[in-house]
Amino acid sequence: GYTYSGHPVAAAVALKNLEIIEREGLVQRVKTDIGPYYAEALKRLEGDPLVGEVRSLGLIGAVEIVSRKGTNERFTGKEGKAGPVVRDACIKNGLMVRGIRDSIVMCPPLIITRAEVDRMVDIISRSLREVEPALRALKADD
Repeated sequence: GYTYSGHPVAAAVALKNLEIIEREGLVQRVKTDIGPYYAEALKRLEGDPLVGEVRSLGLIGAVEIVSRKGTNERFTGKEGKAGPVVRDACIKNGLMVRGIRDSIVMCPPLIITRAEVDRMVDIISRSLREVEPALRALKADD
């Protein structure tokens, strides 16, 4: 069978996974502890001149990248390119994120620690600094 078609082995693994999530209280931990911490940690990025908006829900987060803070002006002429540029820098610095248009999106595991959240935010911040000249050059090419 196919992976998502009720194959008995895949179904058994999925059930065991749900059992572990419940036993370890991972959903409750995300709701009451690490999720709120993650949201606050991501907000530290709001002061960056390239960050237009930071948003999160639980452990799903996104950072919108803009060329002009306050107006949320995009890197026009190259719209949709800022996210992948930042993504590549994050990966080079040891953090896997998804670059979508002018945003990067993160979805860490339910077992992430506060120290790992802090490291994640530090890598994003460092990556933004590294790519700012390249992004500004994209803006100049309009």
